[in-house]
Amino acid sequence: MNSLDINQIKQYLPHRYPLLLVDRVLDWSLEDKTITAIKNVTVNEEFFNGHFPHVPVMPGVLMIEALAQTAALLSFLTEGRKPDENTVVYFVGIDNARFKRPVGPGDQLKMDVKITRAARGIWKYTAVASVDGQVAVEADLMCTMRSVADSSQNA
Repeated sequence: MNSLDINQIKQYLPHRYPLLLVDRVLDWSLEDKTITAIKNVTVNEEFFNGHFPHVPVMPGVLMIEALAQTAALLSFLTEGRKPDENTVVYFVGIDNARFKRPVGPGDQLKMDVKITRAARGIWKYTAVASVDGQVAVEADLMCTMRSVADSSQNA
């Protein structure tokens, strides 16, 4: 079983609090091109102050972002490299996003991502996040990796 703790994750992702949304990688398979990671959702999350104070709900856009960060981890692991300070991963597309249940304080978001295609610098993934076995969000994601020098150009 392959796993990564938070310190290892920070070697692959440039995100930091409050936007680092992957707490642990439970497993990944280079053969199957899959990864499973978790985000522990706590009442201390900054976004709960305003979304919504009387019924705290994790914003859907942040659930998608957590899936995208998990996808980026899988891409780097698949390539067998860690990004340098000049590497940036951008969204290219989000398709078929469906939100199935709210996520709140105390939930553990389990994220399963699979690479479905990688060609010409574009990575495609299927991504599902669940809580206690219930799907919270699912989407097809597309990302690209660029160097900082290239990021000022149109993708």
